[in-house]
Amino acid sequence: MPEIRLQKVLAAAGVASRRRCEQLMADGRVEVDGEIATEMGVRVDPAVAVIRVDGARLPPPSDHAYVVLNKPTGVVSTMSDENGRPDLSGVLERRTDRLFHVGRLDTDTSGLLLLTNDGELAHHLAHPSFEISKTYVALVEGAVSDRVATQLRAGITLDDGPARVDRFEVKSRGRGRSMIEMDIHMGRNRIVRRILDHVGHPVVELTRTSFGPLRLGGLGVGQLRDLSRGELGELLDSVTP
Repeated sequence: MPEIRLQKVLAAAGVASRRRCEQLMADGRVEVDGEIATEMGVRVDPAVAVIRVDGARLPPPSDHAYVVLNKPTGVVSTMSDENGRPDLSGVLERRTDRLFHVGRLDTDTSGLLLLTNDGELAHHLAHPSFEISKTYVALVEGAVSDRVATQLRAGITLDDGPARVDRFEVKSRGRGRSMIEMDIHMGRNRIVRRILDHVGHPVVELTRTSFGPLRLGGLGVGQLRDLSRGELGELLDSVTP
């Protein structure tokens, strides 16, 4: 891609009008590859330059799609299912672009699932070396004690090796059940359910509410939305320099 004046790149990305973007540059609020850019004549290749405005990364121009889905319980995290179960194709039938999921959610788990056609980013996000943190909310059997929270933060041993949570909070207890919230970066098969089973609190319902910087927010079950510019910038920051 040819180099373009920085203020034009900013305006084309929807940051502000070109005149306002020039003011942002003059105020020292724009960085290119780690350097403050105040020179109005500076040109950049927006496909490769790391551009930030007030510290927030500006995603490069792209034809790729980045979508958050609130996956319903009972939907398989595949585009087609040989057993005829409901799959992602039904949720995405109105999309004309071909998307694939980043990671998976169990059929009986609902919540945030990232869909994209950006294979490079998907590879980075799925790679264990980046340790993308996810937040889960679970309704479990039994009254979860503070001792369990301490135990899970310290770490336990499952059949396939050690496991621990980054954060564990009991939100409520009552009628023989507890609502908990936990952050974990491990992506092993059914890891959340197995961890909670191990400490004697089988999962009744499980929902993923965040994936890295992405939040489910008020997105309804079965609904999807495109990532905002800010969300995509944060996602890129989580896996690329």
